[in-house]
Amino acid sequence: LLFSHEVLLFEALREALIEEMKEDPTVCVFGEDVGHYGGSYKVTKGLAEMFGDLRVLDTPIAENSFTGMGVGAAMKGLRPVVEGMNMGFLLLAYNQISNNCGMLHYTSGGQFKIPIVIRGPGGVGRQLGAEHSQRLESYFQSIPGLQMVACSTPYNAKGLMKAAIRSENPVVLFEHVLLYNLKEKIPDEEYVLCLEEAEMVRPGEHVTILTYSRMRYHVMQAAKTLVNKGYDPEVIDIRSLKPFDLHTIGNSIKKTHRVLIVEECMRTGGIGASLRSAIIDNFWDYLDAPIMCLSSQDVPTPYAAPLEDATVVQPAQIVAAVEQICQ
Repeated sequence: LLFSHEVLLFEALREALIEEMKEDPTVCVFGEDVGHYGGSYKVTKGLAEMFGDLRVLDTPIAENSFTGMGVGAAMKGLRPVVEGMNMGFLLLAYNQISNNCGMLHYTSGGQFKIPIVIRGPGGVGRQLGAEHSQRLESYFQSIPGLQMVACSTPYNAKGLMKAAIRSENPVVLFEHVLLYNLKEKIPDEEYVLCLEEAEMVRPGEHVTILTYSRMRYHVMQAAKTLVNKGYDPEVIDIRSLKPFDLHTIGNSIKKTHRVLIVEECMRTGGIGASLRSAIIDNFWDYLDAPIMCLSSQDVPTPYAAPLEDATVVQPAQIVAAVEQICQ
């Protein structure tokens, strides 16, 4: 793609919203401070001026209510994008997301589609405290009828946001609070990514490292050290947290025969646990070593910086894990 421009990740998401809202008058945005304030992370900056207060709706602090309003709007033919100012707040709308979002297409006998996007910043930030440092992928992954994607670069943020808005399914888009200011060149011309495809970040021969969101960067940092030590890791950003892209993942395992999963999700019942079981079910015969999984500690995220670092996977642990797998 010849022509490109440089954007920050939050600007890439904003571009996607603007393009889709211009293209399709049914796309609208709901959430706290998304309108005149421009969003707490500036993803919706300037949209209220561009599209008016009805399409960029500032809501009261009532996640259950406005997510429900989003589901109702989707049933009636709109394409709402609902922002939870922080993913932790969407627990207040869990009933709407599981009992309504995921089920209504089925329980209505196909009469309703729910083309809603639920998005917002999650993950462990820098000293945001336990309530604002939640990784809710594991909470939402068990809801039937929901799709989940996690963006990690400005390029895939824009492409996945556009795909999520166009999808007929309810989609949860996970953004990471520490990645909003990542900078990258993205194409000037329009592009849309597939919601169900993993991204090959670094081809390699020795071990398949599966990761997503912010941990992609910890993995790539570790990869530099590993290359210096003579290892050749293959790094895949799984991107689609539900369903998994078992085609891309399987092809990699058939080549490397070894797997390390690196996530920021909790150890118990996390994305890594589901991914590990999917790999064992489908690719057991290709494995030459046990699947290793590095996850966050099963504790509320501490506020103190050194303790916070200790609960989350660090690059040195990734290096050590690969050395162990490749022995």
